[in-house]
Amino acid sequence: MATAQIIFESYRAPRKVARRFRDAGADEGTGLGWLFAACILFFIARLPGLARTSHLSQGEVPLFGLALGTFFGTLLLAPIFFYVVASLSHFVAKAFGANGTVTDARLAMFWGLLASGPIVLFHGLVSAMIGPGSQSSIVAFVSFAVFLWVWINSLIELESNS
Repeated sequence: MATAQIIFESYRAPRKVARRFRDAGADEGTGLGWLFAACILFFIARLPGLARTSHLSQGEVPLFGLALGTFFGTLLLAPIFFYVVASLSHFVAKAFGANGTVTDARLAMFWGLLASGPIVLFHGLVSAMIGPGSQSSIVAFVSFAVFLWVWINSLIELESNS
């Protein structure tokens, strides 16, 4: 099944998708691939807004500098942050009696990040075309809500049935 179809299925039934991944043998390498794919999508989503910022500054703020800083943050620093948060979520789940592994927690978070990718891309377009405002805030909230929905449901599924 195509990744896009699985992403959209995650919006309706995230636990079913997480169970399917576990049954198919998803491992740390799979999760790492999801994480980097999500980070690349997040970087791409930021580019139109960065171009807008550079254009509105009439060249005072070079697009290359903005893009380089964003690249560094999204592809080098963000993965470390997400690994730490995913590991912490495992320990929180353990405190509530879960019996999964750290890898299960990482898979849940990294899939949640990738599944929210299409909406994050849409947010990038909205923020670039309309600029900051209520529309951009609403789309940002929806993308974060989708991430939380998929992540928490996947975490519950993977941590409870190892």
